[in-house]
Amino acid sequence: MIFADKIIKLRKQNGWSQEELANKLEVSRQAVSKWESAQSVPSLDKLLQLSALFGVTTDYLLKDELEEAEYAQGNDDSGLRHVSLAEANAFLESRAKAAPQIALATFLCILSPIPLLLLAAFCELPGFILSENLAGGIGLVALLLIVAVAVVIFLRDGFQNKPYEFLDQEPFAAEYGVTGMVRERKKAFQPAYARYNIIGTCLCILSPVALFSGAFTDNDLFCVIMLTVTMGIAGIGVIFFLLAGVPYAGMQKLLQEGEYSTVEKKHSRIRGAVAAIYWLLTTAIFLGISFVTNGWGKSWVVWPVAGVVFAGVMVVCNLVFDKKES
Repeated sequence: MIFADKIIKLRKQNGWSQEELANKLEVSRQAVSKWESAQSVPSLDKLLQLSALFGVTTDYLLKDELEEAEYAQGNDDSGLRHVSLAEANAFLESRAKAAPQIALATFLCILSPIPLLLLAAFCELPGFILSENLAGGIGLVALLLIVAVAVVIFLRDGFQNKPYEFLDQEPFAAEYGVTGMVRERKKAFQPAYARYNIIGTCLCILSPVALFSGAFTDNDLFCVIMLTVTMGIAGIGVIFFLLAGVPYAGMQKLLQEGEYSTVEKKHSRIRGAVAAIYWLLTTAIFLGISFVTNGWGKSWVVWPVAGVVFAGVMVVCNLVFDKKES
């Protein structure tokens, strides 16, 4: 069996397309195609990476007389970190446990402005026991406390995920059996992934119904209550997205597929930095407008506008990445 046939066999055993293998090795798909059609052979460093990715010896890849795969014992010189079957299982279990926690923390962030909005609305009622400034202060404290609880949950998840940070920060190779195991788990999770995303999408689409029903009345308090209902329904939709997305992202990460391919990892880090700066500025603008105008009941409009603009910012980022690659 010649080198080209061995590459094809090993690639198919792992369930990878030529493009996926090319992304893992940081080469073009055409280069992989030439290897598999015996038009060229990889360089020494790529040969070592192939050995690490497939978990076989370089002797097996190079020597035509070796028909049966000789699996490496992890002592190759490729410099790639290896992920064992035990590590992969532990990582996927940690992501499955983290999904509800991350969903709860995100839900709290979405609901955090509600006390502030409700208190601001109640202040408009005659005879309300709290002054407008006191109600605003209590609402702001409640907002910060809820966000603080969410941040603690996020930080705890970050510490628990620390042993697996290398999956995001450096190239790695899966040991024999890891890819097959992850693909099986991904296939088994697919129905739940689809179901959760459908539910989350439906809830997010239907969430403005409550807000629209309040918009047709002249009762400001009812309007604000319907706004909080909209936020709650949308928050529940986000919970379903995260229950599906966090475990699924863990599987993609181990398979180095989708946004976790070598190229997309670089882009994701840039998107993350842009998103962090964007939402920090949005929060500063919201608090600035609210304090200056004392219009806490109206300044919430900053958030839906920011959400729409953020989608545009991400589109621009993707266009810039595409232009650079082309």
